[in-house]
Amino acid sequence: MGVDLARALAVFGMYVVHLGPSATAAEGVGAWVRGLAEGRSSALFATLAGFSLMLIAGRLEPKTGVAGRQAKARIAIRAAILLALGTVMAVVYGGVVILAFYGLYFLLALPLVRLRARTLAVVAGVLAVTMPPLAFLLRSLLTEPVTAALKAYDPLDRLGGVGLLDLLLTGFYPAITWMAFVVAGMALGRLDLASGTVRRRLAVVGPALVVLAYGTAWLLSRLVDGVRAVTEVQAGSAHDPGPKSFGDMAPPDEIGSAWALVTAGPHSGMTLDVVGCVGVAITVVVCATVAVDRVRWLRRLAAPVIAVGTMSLTAYVGHFVVSSLVAVPAGTETQDSWLPVLLFVLGAAVFAWTWSRFFRRGPLEQLLHLATTPARHIR
Repeated sequence: MGVDLARALAVFGMYVVHLGPSATAAEGVGAWVRGLAEGRSSALFATLAGFSLMLIAGRLEPKTGVAGRQAKARIAIRAAILLALGTVMAVVYGGVVILAFYGLYFLLALPLVRLRARTLAVVAGVLAVTMPPLAFLLRSLLTEPVTAALKAYDPLDRLGGVGLLDLLLTGFYPAITWMAFVVAGMALGRLDLASGTVRRRLAVVGPALVVLAYGTAWLLSRLVDGVRAVTEVQAGSAHDPGPKSFGDMAPPDEIGSAWALVTAGPHSGMTLDVVGCVGVAITVVVCATVAVDRVRWLRRLAAPVIAVGTMSLTAYVGHFVVSSLVAVPAGTETQDSWLPVLLFVLGAAVFAWTWSRFFRRGPLEQLLHLATTPARHIR
């Protein structure tokens, strides 16, 4: 239930970013909430996707033999369905839909599902440190003719506008950097979160990663500001060697300066951003798990929210569909009201809680479960 609570918070965070006031329109507490949710809610969602893989592949002990092969088949089927669903949704809603990226994450994670928690944590750390600079280098080498040539032969790009190049490197959630979140979630999934020792260690590791990443980014931003000021005085011009803000960066494909390598801004996809988001994800999971376990009345009070977490796919897809049907001005600079976010959070909670009274799984979750039943026949 703690993980479901964390998953619901991730969904609500994406509601904030997709349906709430724009970054320029948000003020006061609202600006703080949006700043906290932007980039970090989708990273938490991806981390919990890795956790979900372990629920299929074996939580504390990896499944082997026939059970292991069936688990891998279920993951592969889910990956194909999410890739197809995400591609279809991209036609209408654009590259902001994360589901096609999820499908690729699941496929890339298949070789790792039998690894232990410690090994997975090491892999996640290596990915977090090495992949962001590599991604930055590869994007800097991509020219428009090369990009156009790659997309011309990509059926996914033709269908939904989000092709393999976007999924791997240039999209909003590129696998080359976002797999660190998924593998970190897989490591969490292999840990006994009911253990007090594990919780205490994670309660230290999570906030430590947050302080390390965002503290380092803040210090580097002060250093860059100082260097820029000295340079401007010496040059007598408005020379700009780097970004003025390390907390408000553009998506990866819009970043041209090498100073982006030391940013921790949302969706910058750089090492400090990845490490900070992993720290936030660990902290949220631990806090949610401990809260549900220790505060018994919270289980009843938060039951509608926890229900949203049990059907997060339905809640995620639903907010795109419903917002388009009721013409919510999502993602526009003129949007300055928090009412759509509050209504969608309330609506999702009421729907999920009511549905859970009668059915074990959410609507899309049930369809996904039925689609993976052929995996039972694998021997």
